[in-house]
Amino acid sequence: MNPDLSAKLDSLRASLRDLGSAVVAFSAGVDSSFLLRMAHEALGDRVVAVTARSRSFPAREIDEAAAFCRAEGVRHAILDSEELDVPGFAENPPDRCYHCKKALFGKMLAFARENGLAAVLEGSNLDDDGDYRPGRRAIRELGIRSPLHEAGLAKTDIRALSREMGLSTADKPSFACLASRFPSGERITADGLDRVGRAEEWLRGAFPGIGQLRVRCHGGSLARIEVAPAEIPRIAARAGDVAAALRAIGFTYVSLDLQGYRTGSLNETLEKK
Repeated sequence: MNPDLSAKLDSLRASLRDLGSAVVAFSAGVDSSFLLRMAHEALGDRVVAVTARSRSFPAREIDEAAAFCRAEGVRHAILDSEELDVPGFAENPPDRCYHCKKALFGKMLAFARENGLAAVLEGSNLDDDGDYRPGRRAIRELGIRSPLHEAGLAKTDIRALSREMGLSTADKPSFACLASRFPSGERITADGLDRVGRAEEWLRGAFPGIGQLRVRCHGGSLARIEVAPAEIPRIAARAGDVAAALRAIGFTYVSLDLQGYRTGSLNETLEKK
């Protein structure tokens, strides 16, 4: 391990020990899994992983979160948090994530207080500074801690350390809630979330080993598929099957984005505005 990364890891360990106890907001992604492992090493049974359950979080991810916690021996709680009930969420304004995070982390803070835990932690890292992330404002307002960011860790650091520690999530593709599949200003509905989730699950089953994947929903009728550029020929070769499957799910039109997957692609519409 290079000295710079070693120093960051030491800083992370020290800050976690100083907390005494904590809730870790746990999605089973790369960042929160690494954070949970480090928090558990530092705090033992004084840490609890808390996962939100809602329409915008696929059941597969809930199952993976539970399995990870069982394997790690970490206490795990699931909070029901239906975003569609949060004022300002379904309308999908540019700062939708602010309203969602404010409500969700408010519930996690209440859970922490009820269980005598000193802090709530979440897994943002340095790379999150490079994209439009209105949810970060809610995190700051509520006093939620971001230990990976505080320690100066970037995504590549977290993946490298996760591999070194043997975490199964080291090379897991990044994931964002299903609400992120809808352009700003386009209303989010339970039916829309269900169709997007089903479409992505079908694609994962039809193309084993597929990495980054998003099915963006435009106007309620168009599905725009984003995959890594290297995967585009694989999807295109079965265009008829893909179109038929997604039409059966409820989309009228099915397209394949020739630019491929990129983080925050729907923010491109905000930039043009």
